[in-house]
Amino acid sequence: MDAFLDRVDRSPILAQCIPLTLTLVVMAGLIGLLHASLFFANILPAAQPIRLDLRWYDVVVGATIYLKTSIDFAIFMGRMMAANPGWRSRVAIEIGTAVGNAVGTIAIIILWVLLKDISILLALMVFMASLVLFELAHASLEHFEMWQSGSLPQRIGFFGMHGILDPVKKLIDPILLRIMPDLSAKMKGKAGLTWMGLIGFAVTVPFILGLDDFAGYVPLFSVVNVYGFAIGVIAAHTLLNIALFLSPTRTINAVKNEVVSFLGALAFIGLGVYGIIETMRILILK
Repeated sequence: MDAFLDRVDRSPILAQCIPLTLTLVVMAGLIGLLHASLFFANILPAAQPIRLDLRWYDVVVGATIYLKTSIDFAIFMGRMMAANPGWRSRVAIEIGTAVGNAVGTIAIIILWVLLKDISILLALMVFMASLVLFELAHASLEHFEMWQSGSLPQRIGFFGMHGILDPVKKLIDPILLRIMPDLSAKMKGKAGLTWMGLIGFAVTVPFILGLDDFAGYVPLFSVVNVYGFAIGVIAAHTLLNIALFLSPTRTINAVKNEVVSFLGALAFIGLGVYGIIETMRILILK
């Protein structure tokens, strides 16, 4: 086994082909898990039955909506790649993010199938995801910290971000540290994660963000078939994984770019604020 791993380390082709192949295998396994979960959920007496027939347009709708709203996943995976280089880490990140996203998706569907009213749970999921997004925004600050001695617009951007995010971080840490301890250190590659530890961390954030994203899709469930929609989400995440890892060097350079990092932090803040507003909307309508 060690000889094979060493051979992969020395071969750029193998180091690209093995993770790509594994990504497709993981996607097939997760679609199988989705099918099995919904099949058994449909058997339960309290369930709202979901058709397990596959319609291409449901898949397209799910994939399109996911890709249009996947900026949080893309930035998160880029940060993980920058902090954990190498094909072995790539495999861990690919498996972890795919599993986290899919399991979060399946969890929301199962809740929707079994419970007639999940408004409170949806609000809680969206709220927790918002806290994670604010934490990810704060972790982005280090990538443009040189702006503190740059031009006037750069200093305004840097210190303005700190002025917003430092108090927010103090406020949310007591809650978030109970769920995801030391998120900032892990995002910076300073936590000394083992390979399995990297998979575990790569599962955690996408799981929470997957809950958030799919909670926002619930109103669509009366229009599209949930089964095909969820397959589209899982397949789209696989495409995103492949696109980011086809050229790891370019992806890492992009997420380390000062302007991209600043815009990424803004995106996280915007998504976090939107999540808080959505939480309030769900509770008010409840």
